[in-house]
Amino acid sequence: MQTPPPWQHLYCLGDYDFPLSKYLHQIKYQRQFWLIAPLAARLANIISTPAPQFVYVPSRWRRQIMRGFNQSEILAYELARYFTNSHLLHDAFRLKHGIATQQSLTRTQRIRNLKQAFTLNKKPLSSHVAIIDDVVTTGSTVRHLSELLLEHGVKKIDIYCLCRTPDYSKP
Repeated sequence: MQTPPPWQHLYCLGDYDFPLSKYLHQIKYQRQFWLIAPLAARLANIISTPAPQFVYVPSRWRRQIMRGFNQSEILAYELARYFTNSHLLHDAFRLKHGIATQQSLTRTQRIRNLKQAFTLNKKPLSSHVAIIDDVVTTGSTVRHLSELLLEHGVKKIDIYCLCRTPDYSKP
């Protein structure tokens, strides 16, 4: 039996497949930031009850320096524009140094890699918080961030992402 996730709702536009995978690649590697606004608009349309506070998944510091941006932060900013009663808490989490990149790791390696990887920089002021990420792959990153928020008094957590990686092992 699988443990249920620590969040209540996961909102996403679809699976990490064409055309979403192409859009994300263009955002991350070709700096086509203009794609984020229409994707955020579509995501905002499916969120039934927005959280009063938004936080985003932090980038590895080296990757953020190389790219010059964190795509999850830009997505969070764009989403916050659609919900006037929601507040974006910048830099709520910090990713510790020495953590391997998740991109090439297996599910088991990702989970092990993220143990104690994050700290909370700023405590959320709301009991209902949304974690914003571009892609949810195995769910291990948002699971760890959710658990950290729950430890600090948050009662309800939603995940807002553009896409998720489908689990092809399930029928």
